Amino acid sequence: MIKLGIFAKTFRRNSFADILDAIVENDMNCIQFNMSCIGLPAMPDVITSLDTEHISQVCEEKQIIISAVSGTFNMIHPEVEIRNNGLQNLAILIKACPKIRTNLVSLCTGTGDPDDQWKPHPYNNTQAAWKDLVHSLEQALQLAEQLDVNLGVEPELANVVNSVEKARTLLDEMQSKHLKIILDPVNLFERVTLNQQHGLLDKAFDLLGNDIVMAHAKDRDASGVFVAAGHGVLDFKYYLCCLINNGFESPVVLHGLEESEVATSHPFLKRILEEI
Repeated sequence: MIKLGIFAKTFRRNSFADILDAIVENDMNCIQFNMSCIGLPAMPDVITSLDTEHISQVCEEKQIIISAVSGTFNMIHPEVEIRNNGLQNLAILIKACPKIRTNLVSLCTGTGDPDDQWKPHPYNNTQAAWKDLVHSLEQALQLAEQLDVNLGVEPELANVVNSVEKARTLLDEMQSKHLKIILDPVNLFERVTLNQQHGLLDKAFDLLGNDIVMAHAKDRDASGVFVAAGHGVLDFKYYLCCLINNGFESPVVLHGLEESEVATSHPFLKRILEEI
């Protein structure tokens, strides 16, 4: 059965316990965690045993499941030193995963833009960019495989893996059971017709269905701008039906919304799931 979750950092509170209280109050019990929720950088240089004990203890007290932890950095950053620092911090996150009872880290497949990892760049579609990504993933997967942690790449227009076809190619090339897919349909289009949208979803599940371990839920308005789930043009009923028909039982995680929008987006998704 599909569960609804949320990016924990959607809620800004004075403590991690207060963040989880807000999530429970909104009738959810699973999160995509970000280290910023305990006052650390999202990609910390150090995660102490006190940090991991605190995370685990609070989650256990509040009965919250960490479905994934955010580990996004620019995996093909044009400055190799910055890229390597990101890989070092990713290794720290991967090592923390068993201690906070999660086995999935979300990744950004990177862009040639040096300042914004979510901004498209002509370099992204070159063979050199692909080689950079493969090299970074090879290093990250060595540790992930040792610790039985999955790395989730999310196809999106602004990054190297900007289509479901490229995502399939990456999975086939890497040949690792610990490399998985996080799917967010609106990261794959800006302005499309409803039929094109359905076709895109059909292709995504046809090519990637068995490797999808998490689904994200945000939306786009008619002009192509990201908005909260239920406030745009994505056919969420079709999307959720595709997940269910594919045997998907992992979390659908809300993000890209303000805290004030949770009160409309969460019931919207819950209502569709009840109708299906």
